[in-house]
Amino acid sequence: MRPVLSKVLTIARFTLLEAFRTRLPWIVLIIFALLALGSVFVQHIAVTESDRMQIGFLAASARMAAMFVLSLHVAASMVRDFNDKVVDLSLSLALPRAGYYLGKFLGFAGIAVAVAALASLAILTVALFGMSWAKFVTHGTSSTLSGLVSGPALALWGSSLAMELILIAALTLFCVITFAHIMPAISFVIAFYMLARSINAVRLLSTSQLLAPNEWSNRAMVRLVDALAWLLPDLDRFTSTAWLVEQSGSVSVLGVNGLQTLIYGSLLLGAGLFDLYRKNL
Repeated sequence: MRPVLSKVLTIARFTLLEAFRTRLPWIVLIIFALLALGSVFVQHIAVTESDRMQIGFLAASARMAAMFVLSLHVAASMVRDFNDKVVDLSLSLALPRAGYYLGKFLGFAGIAVAVAALASLAILTVALFGMSWAKFVTHGTSSTLSGLVSGPALALWGSSLAMELILIAALTLFCVITFAHIMPAISFVIAFYMLARSINAVRLLSTSQLLAPNEWSNRAMVRLVDALAWLLPDLDRFTSTAWLVEQSGSVSVLGVNGLQTLIYGSLLLGAGLFDLYRKNL
């Protein structure tokens, strides 16, 4: 048991090292820096609540960028391992397939936590040092946003983002094992993410009185949407921008998100392991 655990941790460590060697931290930092500059532009064109608009834009765009970059890195890393026969070499070292899969997932989960920390750091930097050049020119002083974003709200947002990215890492890992190519895997991840994020809005639209709710086709559509809502993780409750700009988050919400991460993460790991064991390697 101990040798297997040591090999699992070794695979996780090399997965983290691969992220550094492929310049992933620098890519993430550059993306967040560009989004921070974009948030300054949003602040300048906003008519009212310019500071809230800036933080809201940065939080929403950073969450989407983190999801896309992480999923692309996971897919590229796994496809590279299959093409370079790294998977075959790892499995030849008396390591079960479950050990290899778990090691890769632990490494990607560590990367997800690091990306969430960098996103939180970007928001904190803008909140502390962001300034309006118009106010600077007029009054000669900077306008900080430190009073807008509180430490507990930012910690809650960052923790929820880490859980969300861990789910995305597990989903991408499963998709790469299943589809074996980057394009279909990433397409499925993005479609799954957008649907899980918007499923509550779709449920509200499906029950609208404007859609003739008494017709059988609309009733069937409502039942289909309800079934999807029960099956998909409720990502709409993860990493809400309102937690930052409205201070509306709570620790209880984080507990629910953690439970969803555990349940859906376990299901995705089990599905990925099933596909991995039935492959001829």
